[in-house]
Amino acid sequence: MAKTKKVRIQLVRSVIGRKPEQRRTIKALGLKKMNSTVEHDVNPVIMGMINSVSHLVKVEEIN
Repeated sequence: MAKTKKVRIQLVRSVIGRKPEQRRTIKALGLKKMNSTVEHDVNPVIMGMINSVSHLVKVEEIN
């Protein structure tokens, strides 16, 4: 079976004062507080969400 790639996403900027769409995207990614971290499989949906809030998060690829 092929090994799927994963990304680690960390919230590094606050969602205070951000648009409601960006707040919902951060919540949908599973991020709650500053410096919280989640891991997701790489797929087009997750990458689109990351792209829309790229100024608020730090992303690194993990093996």
